[in-house]
Amino acid sequence: MNPTLQFLLDQSAIRDVHVRYCRGIDRMNWDLVRSCYHPDATDDHGGYVGGVEGFITWAKLLLAEFESTTHFTGNQLVEIDGDIAWAEHYARAYHRRPARSGTPAIDLVANVRYVDRMERRRGEWRIAKRVLTVDSDRADPVIELYVGDNLKRSRRDREDPSYRR
Repeated sequence: MNPTLQFLLDQSAIRDVHVRYCRGIDRMNWDLVRSCYHPDATDDHGGYVGGVEGFITWAKLLLAEFESTTHFTGNQLVEIDGDIAWAEHYARAYHRRPARSGTPAIDLVANVRYVDRMERRRGEWRIAKRVLTVDSDRADPVIELYVGDNLKRSRRDREDPSYRR
């Protein structure tokens, strides 16, 4: 195959892994998250460092505390050397913490980068090692909601409209 075409196909596949990861996290679809990692991969999210199954267990507990999460991906840099690649994915992560004990809901907002070692095994790109870095963060009180009841709210499970084809 033409080397330029192969590079573009590999780059697209690597970027797709990250987008699927974000969707899996936001929809709490743990099988989808798991499919983004090689079984022996490691993840360093700061609060958790270790294997994939441990990361999923940790993420399930952590994310259950939020009403919603949204990971919006921006720049994605990819360098490929054969079956090994380095990728850096910029993202803005929103985590909505519900109102508690008279305090308003809080939007936790972070500008993050996912720094990945990717490996192609048996023809499939997946994460071999991931490190999350935080560039900046803030907490915004949610004083007032602006979307009315006439719009459909997202769901964090397979009842979300995105699963209907």
